Amino acid sequence: MQTVLVIDDDPNVRDTIGVMLEREGFQAALAGDGESGVEQALALKPALILVDLWMPGLSGVEVCRQVRERGMNTPLIVLSAAGEEMSKVQLLDVGADDYVVKPFRVRELLARIRAVLRRAMPEETVVVEFGDVQVNFTRRAVTKRGRELSLTRAEYNLLTYFLQNPDRALTRDVILNSVWGYNSVPHTRTVDAHVVRLRQKLEPEAASPRHFLTVHGVGYRFLP
Repeated sequence: MQTVLVIDDDPNVRDTIGVMLEREGFQAALAGDGESGVEQALALKPALILVDLWMPGLSGVEVCRQVRERGMNTPLIVLSAAGEEMSKVQLLDVGADDYVVKPFRVRELLARIRAVLRRAMPEETVVVEFGDVQVNFTRRAVTKRGRELSLTRAEYNLLTYFLQNPDRALTRDVILNSVWGYNSVPHTRTVDAHVVRLRQKLEPEAASPRHFLTVHGVGYRFLP
């Protein structure tokens, strides 16, 4: 389970994001100011940090600077209220990876988080195996019994999402928001169609799936 550190002096925003993250399968760590946020970042080494731009004491900008100066490459997303004078270019210069304006929609923030986490995957070769399938994240290559398969972008992204969330009951809406994104929402039948294609390409027997299982009344579960 990936840990996301939320640094925000507004307890309502902080707690709301924490609950949202927990519902999506993340471990949420919360900090109410920049100083304790930097300390938690160094101690926990989270997968991602969400930090408010302007806070009393150590600002979000200074948090970004300190985290980077201490050698941490942890992805950083800065949260800012509309109208605050700090350009995205300036934030990227101090080490931020993305910038989200408050008030934001939950689906938008989740899509940004997952996009940044995907970009931050380590560059060394990472291979995940299940059954007789191998997924090489570095090459974005999928092989079955040694033969490389052709997957569409959406099929590969859906497979990656399942691999990142093993043995979890995932609703179709959650899958749509996470894989296709908040600003491009097809019908939930799109998820069903793509799961069928993954079964056809990756399961030993598509008609009797072992890995991409249907959870009746909910959605799907991936079992490695």
